[in-house]
Amino acid sequence: MLSMIAPVGALLLSVAFLLMGNGLQSTLLPVRAEIETFSTLSIGVMGSAYYIGFALGCIFCPYVVRAVGHIRAFTAMVAVAATVALLHILFLSPAVWWPLRGLTGFCFAGLYLVIESWLNDRATNETRGTIFGLYTFINLTVITVGQFMITLYDPAAFPLFALASILVSLAAVPVALTRAQAPAPIAAVRLRPRRLYGLSPVGVFGCGVVGLANGAFWSLGPLYATGEGLDLASLATFMGLTVLGGALAQWPFGRLSDRRDRRQVIALACGLAVLAGLALAILGGLWTRAIFPLTVLFGAFAFPLYALCVAHANDMMAKDEFVEASSGLLLANGVGSAIGPVLASGAMSVVGPSGLFLYTAAIHAGMLAFVLHRIGRRAPAPPEERGSFVAVPEYSPAVMTLDPRSDETPADPSPEPPTNPGP
Repeated sequence: MLSMIAPVGALLLSVAFLLMGNGLQSTLLPVRAEIETFSTLSIGVMGSAYYIGFALGCIFCPYVVRAVGHIRAFTAMVAVAATVALLHILFLSPAVWWPLRGLTGFCFAGLYLVIESWLNDRATNETRGTIFGLYTFINLTVITVGQFMITLYDPAAFPLFALASILVSLAAVPVALTRAQAPAPIAAVRLRPRRLYGLSPVGVFGCGVVGLANGAFWSLGPLYATGEGLDLASLATFMGLTVLGGALAQWPFGRLSDRRDRRQVIALACGLAVLAGLALAILGGLWTRAIFPLTVLFGAFAFPLYALCVAHANDMMAKDEFVEASSGLLLANGVGSAIGPVLASGAMSVVGPSGLFLYTAAIHAGMLAFVLHRIGRRAPAPPEERGSFVAVPEYSPAVMTLDPRSDETPADPSPEPPTNPGP
């Protein structure tokens, strides 16, 4: 086991620092924005700005890395992301925070891109599954650790912003000092959204809808928690339990989807996510303690949907289309994540904190209706043509190349430029 991890240990350490810093910022900024009396809509726009920047980063950062190399691109983006974390505390204005969050999203897309492509280059057929599993485990744990760091200091003061900047800065150290050879240049992937939708309507539509719901939760979940009267420690617990629920449910939903029509399992998860969202919206304001078990259930039903939709889409693809398909699905998810926080903030402005989960319930109900419609229109993929479920981390721009389902070799360093799919 250690011999498998040793070649990528420094990279995984960088991942841990990055995700801790990002996890802390994702909780800290909405809380501080509320302290500064930003409107709910302003906080929603701030969340959308991050995902717009992230989507743009997924498209353009491969060109940056190919122009200057992995290490230079990584250190430059770390420097910018760490600086931006501090700029928030110097300019307490929504109009400044919006572009700052967009710049953060752009930088993190590039940072994940470098790390994930580097991990893929170091992985072999024998170690790929182990490395992918460890990477996914880190994704599901250190983000939670970062969220709990909000309890270390007063969010109305400077130290938490400094801590977020420090964590992001530390991510550059393992990469800068690694003796491992940099990987081959990142290949740009051609995107054909119409063709992808024609092959897997549920996969594309589902990934977009998951973005609408999960992007809203990540951007406005802390606002819901404080609005329902939770203190900082309880807020961190609320966010952490949601992630934990999603982590625990990945395997059972995945195993079930390997044995049945995946669309049926997607429909089941959507229906249960509707119920969990309604329960949080109704009971959260009446019985605060009910929020914690209910948010575990919400995470358990809502968070596995992205990996289920990716698995369903890949059932419809040829093996040599795997990376292109995953890139298109990530783009659909990013577009949804950019729109979701604004829509959810509108619901919260009208209804109050419960509007967040009334919104997610409506989104999941719409997805349920679409999936049931598609089940009646197309027969499921034959079992012999279906792959295995893999718990794919959401918002990871290059992780599809590390996914054990991908058997592609590194691409030519001068590929065809990607088409800009637009919204």
